[in-house]
Amino acid sequence: MTRIEGLLSSQGLRVPSLTKLPEQLEALRLWDGSPLPPGLRQRVLRVYAHYTFLSEQIAAVEAERRAQLQTSTDTHIDKVRQLMQLKGIGINGAWLLVMEFFGWRAFTNRREVGGLAGFTPTPYQSGESAREQGITKSGNRHVRWMTTELAWSWLRFQPDSALSVWFRERFGSGGKRLRRIGIVAVARKLLIALWRFLETGVLPQGAVLKEG
Repeated sequence: MTRIEGLLSSQGLRVPSLTKLPEQLEALRLWDGSPLPPGLRQRVLRVYAHYTFLSEQIAAVEAERRAQLQTSTDTHIDKVRQLMQLKGIGINGAWLLVMEFFGWRAFTNRREVGGLAGFTPTPYQSGESAREQGITKSGNRHVRWMTTELAWSWLRFQPDSALSVWFRERFGSGGKRLRRIGIVAVARKLLIALWRFLETGVLPQGAVLKEG
C-alpha cells in the first residue's frame, strides 16, 4: 500500500488506481456522503505530486539501464548481463551488486566477500562457552538488503539448487524466526556463489539459467 492509499484508507476511501488521481478525488465521498475535507485533499495532492516525481525519475533510470544493457561494452555491464542470466535475478539486483560491490573491488576469498557485505558472523564468549550471535552488519547495507531479497527469490526460482535444498532441510520446518535466521545464511552463501560465478563462469551448484 502506498502512502496515498494509506491516507485515503484511514478515511474508509479507496481508488481503483493512482492514474489520474486528482480527477478521482472529485468523486470521492466520506461515509456521510460529504466530499473530502480541503485539508485532506491538499495533503493527498502533495503526496501524489511527490509520488509522480519519483515514478518519473525511476522510469528514467530504468530506461537508461535498459539502453546500456543493449549497447554498452563496459565490463561492468557485462557482469550485470551475466548475473541476469540466472533465474531469480533481475536487473535491479544484478545492477546493485555489480555497481556497488563486485564492480569496484577485487576479492581474493569468500571471507572478504562476506566481510565487506557485513555477513561475517559475530562471536560471543562467556566464560568457557563461545557461540555466534548473528552477523556484524558493518558492511554495505544496500548490498546486504538486496542480497537478502535475492535469497528469497532464489528459493522460489531455483528450488532444485543445492542452496535451496540446504535451506529447506535445515530451516524449512522451523518457524518465522528460524527462517529469518536461515535466509541470512542463504544470502551470505548466495553472494559468495555469485562472486564465484562472475570470476569463473561456473554456475552455483544445481542452478539453472533463464530460457532464451
